[in-house]
This record gives sequence, structure tokens and C-alpha cells, in this order.
Amino acid sequence: MFTGIIQAKGSIREVSSSQEGARLKINSNELSLLDSKVGDSIAVDGVCLTATEVADNWFSADVSNETMSCTTFSKLNQGQNVNLEKSLRLNQGIDGHLVSGHVDGVGTVNSIDKDGECIRIKIEVQSDIVKYIAKKGSICVNGVSLTVNSVENNIFDVNIVPHTFSVTTLGELKLNSSVNLEIDQVARYVERLLTLKDHR
Repeated sequence: MFTGIIQAKGSIREVSSSQEGARLKINSNELSLLDSKVGDSIAVDGVCLTATEVADNWFSADVSNETMSCTTFSKLNQGQNVNLEKSLRLNQGIDGHLVSGHVDGVGTVNSIDKDGECIRIKIEVQSDIVKYIAKKGSICVNGVSLTVNSVENNIFDVNIVPHTFSVTTLGELKLNSSVNLEIDQVARYVERLLTLKDHR
């Protein structure tokens, strides 16, 4: 479990592909791994990964073909920056919202515009995902907890404050960039309950 509050920008050290998927080595940069160990969960651009090796300033993780196919990971390149967050601990406050690290789909940046001191980003999504996105609800974009400003057809928009823009990879997005999306968990459970109700 995570909060969507990014702790550091890491960078891809190495990508090794295999028939089973890929193995990533990721530089943690400013994120300390002194309290991390093999088996810990670390969110990378919003994707929950299990550390298979942990060193002083990098860790490795295996990624399945399924994860590669439904996230932006198929486009990862050596040297690329990624958002990092270690898993939530029981004594830790929650400043974002509860995030599982299970990506629901990939969105595409439709526009990037200045809005006062903030940056407004519009993201286009598939129709099977947009139904879960609500105005003033929570959304996780590349691991970053954000509030939805509005939703129109298959496009929603978010405002990025200067601090978030500078300390996450959201400041590196361009038109047509792909982003990992995780919808609010409440929406998943509401749909499940309604589905069960309809089948009674």
C-alpha cells in the first residue's frame, strides 16, 4: 500500500528483457534504502514492484509480461527518470490517498497548459476507465496522488502545483506522453458491489 506522495525521482540503471518479462535495476538517487530489504514493495511510476536485490543506492525488481503490457514499462529506457515511493508503514501519515500500486491502464497526455502558478494537464483515457474517474475524486498518475478537476468524454484534467511539478517526473511530460493510471479504490469496490447486486 502507498500514498501517492513521491519520495524521490529515481532513474533506470538497466533493463534486461527475457521471455518472462524484464528485470529492472533502478537508481534510488535521493531515496535512502538503508531500511529496505529484499521482498519489500517499492512503487515505480505507480507500479508496485518487489525488490529482488537491494544495494546502497539501487535496487532491482522483476516485471512480468502482464505488467509490461498494461503499463508504460514497455517504453522504459536506460537513464529515464521514474517516481519512487516505498510502501506505507503503520506509523506513517497519509498525505495523499490510499494507492495499491496496481495500474488500471495507460493514459495519454492531451494538453499541457499554464494555469496561474500551476500546470494544468489533460489526459485522455480509454472508455472502460473513464467511468471510474469523478470530478474532485482522487487519481494516481505515474504514482502521484492528484485531484481530478473535471471529466469530459474520455478526457480528465488535473492541476499540478509547482512543488509537485519539480520533484516528480510530471514536470518531464510532453504531449502524447504515456502515463500509468490507478483509479480510486472506492470506485472499484462500488462497481463490484453493484455487480453482485445485479446478479442476485
